[in-house]
Amino acid sequence: MFLDGDEWRQMFQGFQSEAWRLETLPQYLVPQEAEELEAFRYGKRVDPRTYSSKYTEDLQLLREAGKRKGRVHVVSRPLSEYLQFEFSRYYAPHVLAGEDVRILDVTDRPNRLAGVQDFWMFDQSTIVLMHYEADGKQISRELYEGDPAPFVEYQRIAVAESVPFLEYVNG
Repeated sequence: MFLDGDEWRQMFQGFQSEAWRLETLPQYLVPQEAEELEAFRYGKRVDPRTYSSKYTEDLQLLREAGKRKGRVHVVSRPLSEYLQFEFSRYYAPHVLAGEDVRILDVTDRPNRLAGVQDFWMFDQSTIVLMHYEADGKQISRELYEGDPAPFVEYQRIAVAESVPFLEYVNG
């Protein structure tokens, strides 16, 4: 089953304790980001301490409700321009708003998650596979109907081998 619109939004409204994502691509082509990415190229940055959006407000509400949202992004250096943008524009303010963003840098070590595609996992039981073209353009989101156990293990590996975002960028 492919998810879009209200069905996709419901995934984020209906989880009980945790929404978690594995990201594996060096870039994501999101049409809504085109202007901001261009501004980033010319030096525009957001101040993560004062930045606010619906996403950061939702993160704070989730935290107050005792829910968690997190992700691990698998990267290798040098970071792509998109990753530099994503780190500055999204990850920095999202971490300050309560998202557990972690980085798994596989530049100088084997990638134990090689071949694992991007996915969202809700409450360690519902998996949504994220399908992308090679250039990072999203094709679809697919509700996975099999056993979630491999994805729980991917999460365990990703979290165990990654570092918190702020540690990565400050270290």
